[in-house]
Amino acid sequence: MPTLRFTKRAIDALPHPETGQVLYRDEMLRGFGVRVGSKSKVYFAEGQVQNRTRRVTIGRADVLGVDTARKRALGLLSEMATGLDPNAEKKRVAQENITLGQAFDGFFATRTTIADSTRERYQRTVNLYLKDWKRTPVTSISRQMVLKRHQRIAKANGEVTANNVMRHFRSVYNVTAAAHDEFPPNPVNILTQARAWFPERRRRGAVAAHDFPVWWAAVLEEPDYSRDFLLIALFTGMRRNEIASLRWEYLDLPGQALHIPKTKNGDPLDLPLSDYLSNLLLNRKRVVGKSPWVFPSCGRSGHLVETKKFTQRVTERSGVAFTLHDLRRTFITIAESLDIPHYALKRLLNHRLSGDVTAGYIVSDTERLRAPVTAVSTKILELVDPDKTRKAS
Repeated sequence: MPTLRFTKRAIDALPHPETGQVLYRDEMLRGFGVRVGSKSKVYFAEGQVQNRTRRVTIGRADVLGVDTARKRALGLLSEMATGLDPNAEKKRVAQENITLGQAFDGFFATRTTIADSTRERYQRTVNLYLKDWKRTPVTSISRQMVLKRHQRIAKANGEVTANNVMRHFRSVYNVTAAAHDEFPPNPVNILTQARAWFPERRRRGAVAAHDFPVWWAAVLEEPDYSRDFLLIALFTGMRRNEIASLRWEYLDLPGQALHIPKTKNGDPLDLPLSDYLSNLLLNRKRVVGKSPWVFPSCGRSGHLVETKKFTQRVTERSGVAFTLHDLRRTFITIAESLDIPHYALKRLLNHRLSGDVTAGYIVSDTERLRAPVTAVSTKILELVDPDKTRKAS
């Protein structure tokens, strides 16, 4: 490694290599050097910390004067002589300065494959429920702060919401910690240790068989967009966001099939369409015209987003309380009652078969699901008009 007395003129005269870099050492201060690359010259200090070599960048030679850089090098070398690693200290300070808002941004940058709906829920968490923490260093958020915020959200917005907010925070914290050394333990762990998570009962709502006629009649009184939305949900078991963001390019109406490239779990969804649903979509295509969306909207997304108003209207009109996810449960309940095979049920709902060795050997195509889809459609129509079914028998 070449050695010379560092002066401004000497540093300026050092040639840039075509490739790689050349290190030069200062004659006056041992451990002080300059790294010359193809386009830049950067001062550094190099010393031993616990018998390991540490090289610390000081700054660019075209910005710092030689004397200033030498003084900084002397300070860094003194720290290393006492066993302090300046690089580790820089990293520690950087970690402590990561705010919650930056942690969420980093999470989104890392998890590029998460569904849009999942991203929206995480963004709602940080922008609404943790808004006042966004500029707070994430490592300074304590266990007690988590406990108090969890309780506060539960009182104001419900226990399920409180749990979900903290699950989101826990995931973001874990991803951030994985990228940095010596991060403190996740403060959300206190909810497990203190048994403070709120119990959650899985919803089991579905439209009952005896409620189908009155519910169906109320749906048919809706405007075409909400009527068709609810019927697609019932006849396919698809999730709300999958229906809301449905594009015509995903549909093969002549072939009576549907293909969504990416769904909530990251997998594609391939379903055959029943005759009833195919006719509904053909009529809908004539209604929406050239829009790329099956359910277009004037909003920013371009497609329908809000569904609560029309589900509430149908509930009030029919007296049958339900959610859109209840229609998904209704679909699978009907399918299960028809003794449709387990693997076909999983495919219809687009549930992953992870952990099931047998499932890995099953090759399932869309056409093999056509008979189950037809059977479910037929059963739904029978439930809508049970009198007609009894007369036919």
